[in-house]
Amino acid sequence: MERILALDHGEKRIGVAWSDLLGLTAQSQPYITNDKTLHTQLQTLIDEKGIKTVVLGLPTNRHGEDTKKTTEVRAFAVILEETFKLTVHFQDERFSTVAVERHLIAADVSRKKRKEVVDGQAAAFILQGYLDRLS
Repeated sequence: MERILALDHGEKRIGVAWSDLLGLTAQSQPYITNDKTLHTQLQTLIDEKGIKTVVLGLPTNRHGEDTKKTTEVRAFAVILEETFKLTVHFQDERFSTVAVERHLIAADVSRKKRKEVVDGQAAAFILQGYLDRLS
């Protein structure tokens, strides 16, 4: 089996997680910056891990309706499909960052450390939801 990559697209940072080779668990990774180096960072990640499939968190409002951010994420999906030749699946990401923040606060993680890991943890939350849905 192959690893599945999950991305939680943000304005400044993109949360990253990938699955184990069996596709059972999501593993949080350090975020990548959403800047002019994004293409290179993604290509390196895709090549190193042999990624062919991406789960992209789809931000909608609390009623499940599209927002401006949803449109941005769908445009990012087109780039992933056309530039990197990846298969893209969307996963509802409503409340993923909130859930991760609450979990980290409950675990008494400092504000500084939370800022460093929240994006990757949110991507792992999104990916785990996708993996659970598959099984």
